[in-house]
Order: sequence, then structure tokens, then C-alpha cells
Amino acid sequence: MTSQPITVLGECVADAFTDPGPAAGPGGLSLRVLPGGGPANTAVALARLGTPARFVGRLSGDVFGTLFRERLAASGVDLTQCVTAPEPSTLAVADLDVHGRATYSFFAEGAADWQWTAAELAAVEPAGTVCVHTGSLALVRAPGGRRVEEFLAVARRYATVCVDPNVRPLLVEPAVYRERMDHWCALADILRLSEDDLGALLPGVAPEDACDTWHAAGARLVVVTRGPRGALVSLDGERLTVPAPPADVVDTVGAGDAFTAGLLHALAGLGRLGGRLDGLTLDETAACCAYAALVAARTCAVPGADPPWGDELPRPPE
Repeated sequence: MTSQPITVLGECVADAFTDPGPAAGPGGLSLRVLPGGGPANTAVALARLGTPARFVGRLSGDVFGTLFRERLAASGVDLTQCVTAPEPSTLAVADLDVHGRATYSFFAEGAADWQWTAAELAAVEPAGTVCVHTGSLALVRAPGGRRVEEFLAVARRYATVCVDPNVRPLLVEPAVYRERMDHWCALADILRLSEDDLGALLPGVAPEDACDTWHAAGARLVVVTRGPRGALVSLDGERLTVPAPPADVVDTVGAGDAFTAGLLHALAGLGRLGGRLDGLTLDETAACCAYAALVAARTCAVPGADPPWGDELPRPPE
């Protein structure tokens, strides 16, 4: 396993799950709050799997910001590049259906995560990391989204770039994501997205055709995760489907983030990160995605975004 870190840039979100139990009182509703946010979840999973992970985020000084710091640090994530922000944390209220899928309501206006300044990101040194992963709301919400794009343009001189759009139509119109996708693919070596993301970004377009569109825009590796139907893997237009392992699903919160972490962890172990995926084969990619699917399945088996530790899993491909 590489000793060089993977840098994850993005948001932390307080995931509040509705709990209409007795603690709520008559006519009330209690909330169970867990630390989340796609990029933060990915950083936690990477560190737990054994890859040195550095999280770059704007963490509020409020009670949720303290919760985020404790969770990231307890998993072994390096927080030295984080900014202590005066703005409040982002809150997402998640309502789970009978299949464990979450529907979110967001409270994010004026939150810390999106307020990146040019000076703050200029202070982050991208050299010395093999990969920079970002995406989700931090990449698309103003005012910080364009500054994150500028950071990626510099970081890709030194590192592989991975992007997860993680479309959130309640906060940002899908058209805004569509407008930026070609630019993100030009910056990214790896594009990891869900089937729901694909439907929002290119409605009515077959997954294989979508992969070709994003390859043409610049992304070498496109992975579309499809829940229990596995993942479609496309490397420079060569494709295969990786099956999903059996899973006892409690909820799917953080499953995609865990998949991304498993994929990057396995690619790092093969020495394929640090550039433009030089030498990566389709067979290697399939093995890495199979490992990633296992990490995601283990995450689905417990409540919230609580990915497994490396010693709880088989070794990644070598």
C-alpha cells in the first residue's frame, strides 16, 4: 500500500435521521444526528481501509463541526489542512423508506462548506498526494465551486483526479451539473457516479452511451454504481459489469462514498494512482471495483455512513 496520501476535498454534513419514537413526545419528532457528507464519508472510509487520507474542508465551530472533527480524527483522517469557519454547518434531514433509501431535506444556505476563498485553497499544497477526490455539493455550489475547479486544475499536475458529482436536485438544479460535466471530465481521470446521478445528468441516455460521452470529454475511467445490480465499469470505452455481493441492507447512506473509497484504496495498492492511470488494465479495474462493491455492501449492513475497517475485509487486489 502506498504511503502517500489521498486528499479529499469537500463538505461535511450533519445527517439527521427522523425517529418518530417515544423520545419525541406526543405529536413530536426526534432526530438522530450522525456525521456525514459525501467527501467526508469517503475520507473516513479511506483511512479505515488503511490509505493515508487527508481531508480538506471548511469545518464550522458549531456543535456539528465538533462532531465532524471527532469522527474524522477517530478514523485516522489528517485534518491539518482544514479551515476553521465562522459559518454554520450544513444539516440534512434524511427520511428512510422501507428499503433503507434516504430522501433528504437540506438546510444549507450560508453554510461553511461552500464559502471557499482563493486564499484558503491556495494554502493547500497538492504536491505529495497521489490522488485528489472531490465532488458533491462543494464542487457545484457557489461561491466556492469554481475555486474548487481551479484547485483541481493545479492538483492534476501532481495527482490523479477523481470526481463524484453526487447530484442533489433539492439544492442545485440538475441543469447546473450538466453545464459543468464536460469541464469536470476534462479535469478528472476517474468519474464515479450512481445510476440516479446518471438519470439526472443524461435522462433517457443508455449508461454505455453516457460513458462514451464522458470519455470523449476526458475521463478515462467511468464507473456507474447500480445498487444490487452491481457496477458498470468503462475504461477508455472497454466495458464490463461487476456484480454486487449479497448484502443485508439496513440503509444505503454512504454506500456510494464507501465504493469510491474502496476503489481508490485498491488502485493505490496497485500503484496506479499519481498520474493519468498509466498502465491500468480492465481486469485490474474490475478487481478493484469488486473490492469496492464489498466495502459498499458492508456499509449498507449498518445504520448511517459507517464504513468497515480494513482488517474486517479480505485484502484488496495486488
